[in-house]
Amino acid sequence: MTVRLSVVLVRPKEDGNVGAVARVARNFGADQLVIVRPRAELGTEARRRAMGGGALLAAAKVVEDFSQAVADADIVVGTTDLSTGRSASYLRRAVSPERLGELVRPVEGTVALVFGPEDNGLGREELGRCDLLVHVPARREFPTLNLSHAAAIVLYAVHRGRGPSDPESTPAPEVLLMNGWEKEILLRRVEELAAKAGYPAHKRRGLGLLWRRVLGRSTPTEAEYRMLLGFFKSVDRWAGRSHGGR
Repeated sequence: MTVRLSVVLVRPKEDGNVGAVARVARNFGADQLVIVRPRAELGTEARRRAMGGGALLAAAKVVEDFSQAVADADIVVGTTDLSTGRSASYLRRAVSPERLGELVRPVEGTVALVFGPEDNGLGREELGRCDLLVHVPARREFPTLNLSHAAAIVLYAVHRGRGPSDPESTPAPEVLLMNGWEKEILLRRVEELAAKAGYPAHKRRGLGLLWRRVLGRSTPTEAEYRMLLGFFKSVDRWAGRSHGGR
């Protein structure tokens, strides 16, 4: 697997936590650290706790908004302390860290692992921008993990998902070339077709989230995205002919 890992911390409150995340990110091979509007100055405590991850902390990219932080990512993975089994709850539908490791194993591209602030986690808009959500199971009476601990678990799962190179094993999975740009085009096409088909306006946001989650879990290849785009284009043309161009 040649996935590039970007660890994104959104509005972190404690500089010590940022340093601890930098350390564990270095442990598990993350390529960069991106920080969205930190609420504490990254000073001595952050550097002290970063230890061997000091270089990653020093090179951290600080940005003003979430969109900037994930602009270059092909797949955006958000973390949440709340998960639900109800199939209609697209916004909180999450996978386990182990499943995340399996999903990104054959991926070639940039994966952004996003962690929310220590006090209240990622907001609805930020969760809505994520292609995939991951939830670390914990005790119901105290399900919220420390920021650096959550990062350690998720990064470990992704690292383990890479697997050892064993000449006695069956061939590695085929590399999946991902293209975040084509994914967004496909999602816009879904929205356009839903509007043309008269799909209820108040249900379109949920439909868009459903498609984003399905694509996030299935990690389509670039060729598969193109085939889906071609199919939607054909459906659009057919609908136009069937309804006299309306």
